[in-house]
Amino acid sequence: MKRSVIIVRHAKSSWSDPSQPDFDRPLNDRGKADAPVMAKRLLDKNVRIDAFITSPARRAKKTAALFAEVYGKDKEHLILVPSLYHAEPPDFFKAIMQAPDQAATIAIFSHNPGITAFVNMLTKVNVDDMPTCAVYAVQCELDSWTGFETVHKDFWFFDYPKSI
Repeated sequence: MKRSVIIVRHAKSSWSDPSQPDFDRPLNDRGKADAPVMAKRLLDKNVRIDAFITSPARRAKKTAALFAEVYGKDKEHLILVPSLYHAEPPDFFKAIMQAPDQAATIAIFSHNPGITAFVNMLTKVNVDDMPTCAVYAVQCELDSWTGFETVHKDFWFFDYPKSI
């Protein structure tokens, strides 16, 4: 079965309150505008998302919620994975390998620097940096998500808000 993973760095966050814990930082106005635009770009490419898997940090969760909203889903459809906050590549693999098998396409929402390190492990198409709200997508042939780490992955596309 063809499966797709859409890897999304959270949208632009606010630094207006330096005393605010990193985990609780919200999206700024640009981030709130960019997330639905990027989700709409995916829809325009006929990308279907069956599961929205996100870091529980406020900015990642809000980015995922804005994507889900464009897809006609509410925030109850978000799957929160605590290890996606300050994630290293093994954390991404584990989260994906635990995804529901009925989902052919999943979206993972997380943070730098781990997200850039992770996407650069997947295919020969590397990126210098995953800008905020960037989307990196891969596809593979797989019966179950449990085999994602070792299966061959094909680069599908890379997009980010300022790319056009």
